[in-house]
Amino acid sequence: MTSLSPGAAAAERAPVEVQTVLTRDPVNLVELRREAEKAAKDLEVATKALEQRRAEIQASEKVLTAKLRELQAAERSFAQVRQPLSDLVGLLYQQPIGGDAASFLSGGSDVSMLRAMTDATQIVAERERVLEESSRLHAERERLAAEAQELRAGNLLSEAQMGAEIQTLQARSDKIVKSLTRALVKLGVKVDKTGQAAGGCNPTKAASIGDLPNGLIPKLYLCPLQQRGQELRADAAIAFISMNEAYRKRFGKPICVTDSYRSLAEQQSVYYRRPGLAAIPGRSNHGLGLAVDLCGGVQNFRSVEFNWVEANGKKFGWIHPKWAYISPFEPWHWEYDPKLGSLL
Repeated sequence: MTSLSPGAAAAERAPVEVQTVLTRDPVNLVELRREAEKAAKDLEVATKALEQRRAEIQASEKVLTAKLRELQAAERSFAQVRQPLSDLVGLLYQQPIGGDAASFLSGGSDVSMLRAMTDATQIVAERERVLEESSRLHAERERLAAEAQELRAGNLLSEAQMGAEIQTLQARSDKIVKSLTRALVKLGVKVDKTGQAAGGCNPTKAASIGDLPNGLIPKLYLCPLQQRGQELRADAAIAFISMNEAYRKRFGKPICVTDSYRSLAEQQSVYYRRPGLAAIPGRSNHGLGLAVDLCGGVQNFRSVEFNWVEANGKKFGWIHPKWAYISPFEPWHWEYDPKLGSLL
């Protein structure tokens, strides 16, 4: 039987520490988005660590249970051997061989007497072995019982500690998302009937959109812009709203938007209405919630507005793709680059 090392088990139970303390509170949408994503990542890591720890606990308890069962089986087998021997020892005490021993010492013993003495010696030796084995099994049972108690107490403590860490991380994540929501509402993002910003403005949901079909993103995964009727994927929307505020400070008006997210049906409609100027339905970045078509001067190549968005867009993760400079030439089309945005 293998034995568990309490010291090693205790070392494995050490809780995973996750750094969640901010040196300062985020002061703008980009920082809020970044901290929300970090909090969600920390929560994911801690949750996986807890799941792994629970799996380790189950595995260790299975090993311990198997050892206890093995010990019980050994004790049952030992009891089967011990009972006949106990009966023989009792019989030996009931029929002492003192007289025959005297005969043996006087030189008058025969072969049966020698055999009786040999049997008695073997019985006594076997009795001693049984007593030793009984003591060993008792000590092993006590050791395993103590190990089981220590293991289970350590497991409960470890899980409680990790559970507390997860609650702290969850609270931190919720606090950041709420702060982001309030900031968006103050900037003009519409609220739903419950008074909360659209759930799609939670940037932690953005990564899961990659698994959804182009043009078939549910409403709950899309964040409304300040421009009425326009919406994007959360990370793209937050970046665009930040850029929109900078644009407003420069030009005294918000960015004009003609198109943002397009459903598959809308992509098909645009494709047939504007042949050669729209992507094949199901392949457009509009269908991923990562593209906008702009107006208000930005649509005019090398206008002051176009040049400003070109020069400042990358600060917010927005770019004018290379193909849009050449073929088809679309100065109005801009896209959000998640990789670039994640570095901001």
